[in-house]
Amino acid sequence: MSISFFGPVIASALALTSPAHPAGATLSLALHNSSGAVSTVTLECEPPGGTHPKPVHACRALGIADGDFDSLPHEGAMCPWIWSPVTATATGSWRGSPVLFGHTYPNWCVAAAESGGVFAF
Repeated sequence: MSISFFGPVIASALALTSPAHPAGATLSLALHNSSGAVSTVTLECEPPGGTHPKPVHACRALGIADGDFDSLPHEGAMCPWIWSPVTATATGSWRGSPVLFGHTYPNWCVAAAESGGVFAF
């Protein structure tokens, strides 16, 4: 999904892509809600770390999807049917390849469940 505010983020994505971490991942993850609030965390994999609250879980999901955010495993969760959209973004690198991802989910719960916990923060 294309998101218009990606232009300014591309430079950040390229800055995070570092040959010092070619075997793992260095990602900046963000959740933008409809009121304009933004939550951000960092995620590093191989070894798991960063400011993500559950880096091991998130890195495991990314490993299953081989870094493809569109293929992240869905977790079983009972989410409310409340329309409170959040746009999830990811920039950085996965095993030496640049990452630039954006998707709008119906609410925070769905974002967390449909991303295998990657956007559970």
